Amino acid sequence: MTAGFRPGVRLGVDPGDARIGVARSDPSGLIATPVETVRRGAGDLARLRAIAEEEGAVEVVVGLPRSLSGGEGPAAAKARDFARDLAAVLAEAVQPVPVRLCDERLSTVTAESVMRGQGKKGQKRRAVVDQAAAVVILQNALDTERATGVAPGEPVSGAVSVQGSGETDEQRHGDDASKGVNQHGDQPN
Repeated sequence: MTAGFRPGVRLGVDPGDARIGVARSDPSGLIATPVETVRRGAGDLARLRAIAEEEGAVEVVVGLPRSLSGGEGPAAAKARDFARDLAAVLAEAVQPVPVRLCDERLSTVTAESVMRGQGKKGQKRRAVVDQAAAVVILQNALDTERATGVAPGEPVSGAVSVQGSGETDEQRHGDDASKGVNQHGDQPN
């Protein structure tokens, strides 16, 4: 293990409008593997917290979709909002878990390419592409930290509006989810 590399299981998260891909690393941070796809909407943050607790995660890495030029558009703003909400939920866990945003340029494209190469098509591919994208995001973060000895990306603080508000995950997400709209006002795919 490289000096400066922080040991422990990390989770990789690829938040989409309809689904959230989740991956995990081994405790030594060598390899990322898929965990599950969480449906976006009511209960999604609670499920991610449960996964973090089940896996004994020391950190969660959320993909930040930047443009090829490095700029940020509406998708990046959604990812930042999601990461802040997740950070707030994980800060309240028995063992608080920090959240970092890491550049995820082309992670879904890479994951789609791998899935096509494995012969997965249509619905079958869509069911696992989010997990595969989370693997790509997490593996990149692990490799970057191992190569540089520096934690990748940027730390995320929980949103003030969520912390201490007394709202449950279902209250924040539930109404919109019941209308087929996620917490960012988008129709799921």
